[in-house]
Amino acid sequence: MRVTYLVTMKPYLLRTAILSRYVILRFPLAIVAFVLIVAGVSAGLGTLVVFLGFPILAGALLTARAFANVERRWLPEVLDRPVARPVYRPAPRGAGWFRQMINPLTRSQSWMDALWVLLNFPLAIVAFVLTVVWWAVSVAAILYPFLGWFLAGIPGNQGIPELLGWGDSVPLAVAVHTAILVPILLTLPFVIRGVALTQAGLSRVMLSGNAELHQRIDDLAESRRAAVSAEANALRKLERDIHDGPQQRLVHLAMELSKVQRQLKKDPSAAEHTLSDAIAATRETLDELRALSRGIAPPILADRGLSAALAALAGRCTVPVDLDIQTVERFPAVVENAVYFVVAESLTNIAKHSRAELAMVSMVRTGDRLLLTIGDDGVGGAHVAKGHGLSGLADRLRAIDGEFAVRSPAGGPTMIVAEVPCG
Repeated sequence: MRVTYLVTMKPYLLRTAILSRYVILRFPLAIVAFVLIVAGVSAGLGTLVVFLGFPILAGALLTARAFANVERRWLPEVLDRPVARPVYRPAPRGAGWFRQMINPLTRSQSWMDALWVLLNFPLAIVAFVLTVVWWAVSVAAILYPFLGWFLAGIPGNQGIPELLGWGDSVPLAVAVHTAILVPILLTLPFVIRGVALTQAGLSRVMLSGNAELHQRIDDLAESRRAAVSAEANALRKLERDIHDGPQQRLVHLAMELSKVQRQLKKDPSAAEHTLSDAIAATRETLDELRALSRGIAPPILADRGLSAALAALAGRCTVPVDLDIQTVERFPAVVENAVYFVVAESLTNIAKHSRAELAMVSMVRTGDRLLLTIGDDGVGGAHVAKGHGLSGLADRLRAIDGEFAVRSPAGGPTMIVAEVPCG
């Protein structure tokens, strides 16, 4: 399941300070990590032939892992997004001491951590120098209009105007030097952001890239299981409803028609009465089949699109529906089917259980997401617990990377919100 990561927007200057702290604090760590890993890997590779190299290499990789974990704790604040943490699998249960000792050597992420330490070192040097220089020049740009009068008055201190032959005027020197420094000050947030995100981007790719890939695979597997479960539950429900409803009515109808056939010769008036009952039963069966067909995508959905199909649903609902459809464009079939089923099942639940006097359905597109809102003024109490109808809708939306939430306190009102990717 996909989880939405909400980030509070930080003030502009505070954001720059946070990124600067990240660049400056990780510089000494990068030096220490580089020295330890280079020394450890070199010593380990050089002594492999005498067996001593295995524990040295394992220790070096564990050290790289420790520095990598520190970086992973910093990344969410810098990137304004969560960062997946890899799982370092332990040695198999019952493994011998040698297998346990060399376990870090058998994990690809451990070697990736060590490689990150090596590649991060020169990048950290460049980022640190740029950050310190830009901050120093920016501070100078702020203070120079005040200190420049003193500096320009020092004998033998030639400024740029004097070197260019513009004279030795102190106000002119202060103005020119300030004008040169101010652009550096104005670019400070962009430079700091650039160097910090460059480092953080390399760290995310090398330290969390595989973990994010595995997480995505797990999410897709969960979505697939949800889709299979939703379809299976829908089929079981449809089979049960057909068996308990129309099938029983059709059996009864067949018996009534057989009865009419026998009565036609003996008692035509009784046959006419029985035939009237059979016609009424036919109408009831048709109504029940129409209700069941709401769980199957209707032709109007494929022919005229989602807005027309939702209007048809609202028109058939026994509770008045306030329909607000703010988009009439066509979407992929899987999106239209999912939204249609959510509305159909929700309106069915409202009609059966809510005792509402009014329902509302709203659909609007925001960017590449389709936002669906369904509400009623009924008694509330709806939830998505397993075993209830709404749980199947949550599984259906999860299968297409959508989200589903229900707010329905006792006494009402009920509000269902679904968000579906449609781009």
